[in-house]
Amino acid sequence: MFFKTIDFSKYSSIKVGQPTQVLMIEEGDTIPDNRYLIGGANNLLVSPTPPPLMMLSKDFATITQKDNILTIGAAMPTGRIVSYAKKHNIAGFEFCSKLPGTLGGMLAMNAGVKEYEIFNILHSIKINGEWIFAQDIDHGYRFAKLGGVATHARFEIQNGFNQTLLDHLLNLRSNQPCEPSAGSAFKNPEGDYAGRLIEAVGLKGARQGQMQWSTVHSNFLVNLGGGTFEEAKSLIDLAKNEVLNMFDIRLKEEIKIL
Repeated sequence: MFFKTIDFSKYSSIKVGQPTQVLMIEEGDTIPDNRYLIGGANNLLVSPTPPPLMMLSKDFATITQKDNILTIGAAMPTGRIVSYAKKHNIAGFEFCSKLPGTLGGMLAMNAGVKEYEIFNILHSIKINGEWIFAQDIDHGYRFAKLGGVATHARFEIQNGFNQTLLDHLLNLRSNQPCEPSAGSAFKNPEGDYAGRLIEAVGLKGARQGQMQWSTVHSNFLVNLGGGTFEEAKSLIDLAKNEVLNMFDIRLKEEIKIL
């Protein structure tokens, strides 16, 4: 293992943060239990005082295929997973094209698009060195209780990559803002949409400094250039309070605040 300085104002998808030392985990290392594991930082809002951080190194950016099982390292970027699936005519991973980041991040939050979720196609996960079947892991809409550090995952191979589905899912991006963001800020409450609620309380386009609730999609917190953690957190808290006051609904963050 080794330390690497990562500037989150450049590395994170929302472009908020500062240079921070991150412990890089290599194959064979004993993984510390006193550090927060990050991946591609696509759903992170990093504060000026984050907890001790760690990240899986490129040693875990692997894909191997044996018989009908695909084993993928948790540091593998989703784009490369989709490319591999397309090249080898493997079905089930088309929705990953809509989701930036790494496999590890997808596993940690059961990431998905519409009805497609990573746990729907998952066979098992290697957590703290032990393989655990997907059905034995508590999971649901945008959450998974892994109980440790996931380093690899296995999938049963199904043939038939669906280019039509891929194109359809990519087309869904047309309603997402182009400015830097961390994706959906809040999980959708049961039977409703966080974006609708934020717009209903009059916060669509609301701005604090250089951070703004997007005018394109109200559940996206975007950085207009040089936005800060304090500005972002202020808008998040404002949305939670306004929605609670008007609708008696407690919005839950999908974005991870460190």
